[in-house]
Amino acid sequence: MHVVLPGDIDDPAEPSGGNHYDRRVCAGLAALGWTVREHPVPGTWPHSSRAARARLATLLDGLADGSTVLLDGLVGCAVADLLLPRADRLRLVLLVHLPIGGPAERAALRAAAAVVTTSCWTRRMLLARHRLDPGTVHVAEPGVDAAELAPGTAAGAELLCVATVSAVKGHDVLVDALALLGDRPVHCSCVGSLTRDPGFVDRLRGRIRGQGLSDRVRLLGARVGVDLAAGYAAADVLVLAARSEAYGMVISEALARGLPVIATDVGGIAETLGTAPDGTRPGLLVPPDQPAALAEALGSWLADAGLRDRLRAAARQRRGSLAGWERTVDRLAAVLARVAA
Repeated sequence: MHVVLPGDIDDPAEPSGGNHYDRRVCAGLAALGWTVREHPVPGTWPHSSRAARARLATLLDGLADGSTVLLDGLVGCAVADLLLPRADRLRLVLLVHLPIGGPAERAALRAAAAVVTTSCWTRRMLLARHRLDPGTVHVAEPGVDAAELAPGTAAGAELLCVATVSAVKGHDVLVDALALLGDRPVHCSCVGSLTRDPGFVDRLRGRIRGQGLSDRVRLLGARVGVDLAAGYAAADVLVLAARSEAYGMVISEALARGLPVIATDVGGIAETLGTAPDGTRPGLLVPPDQPAALAEALGSWLADAGLRDRLRAAARQRRGSLAGWERTVDRLAAVLARVAA
């Protein structure tokens, strides 16, 4: 099986949920006995250069007839014109982390023998947007690794945001919400790449200074491995103000540590957050792009010790129902096996 990946798949300076997912499923498929040939394609996908597209075309033309090809949607959904003339010769499967929209995405998805999404929300959206055959669109939700419980603090004032610093992740909304909290002793550590959208990062730094939050909001840059784990361990609650989110793997990572979540109710976030066995939601959801609503939720968390206890208990219960990466790989492998056969 061949896997077409974004060129930055292993760039530690630009970690992403999609890249982590790709890396885990490639390793998992190999462990199941698949022969996995990885093909990272340089370029700034989905908006890439003519040269990058030419390299991809050459790669596809060099594959044997009947080859099963799994394409990361960031690449595959942007190159319908390359996939359509090769769809009869190759067995194409598109892995869609975050839909990019537009007629090119529709044509690419229709050219594929199967589509795999990372959330039920994404599947529903693609079916409604592009009128695809439901039998060809599948779900393989991300897994999560077991982790030690975060101890938390009595005051609950240590906030953690794990997301690439960009407009789509809503860091500006988060900063405005924190400003509305006044002089409450709260600290927010923002972990995520600072190089994806430098202009936005510069404006955000100015916003932080202008709101008088320089001593309470820290932009720490990308962190992985033990450094990222240390950030979760020191936190009381995960905060995510995203304007768009197909799944939200950081939510699962927080819940694996028993951390509650305060987030915007967009895309697949509610689905990822889920509920504890008793039906209690392990966090608070607010409308997107509304700093006042986010500030109200944060204020309730900080002011109400009983609420903190309830949400922490729900998060620890939800922790026990999280699935590992083995389930993800099994579901993807089942789709690939059907296509290959």
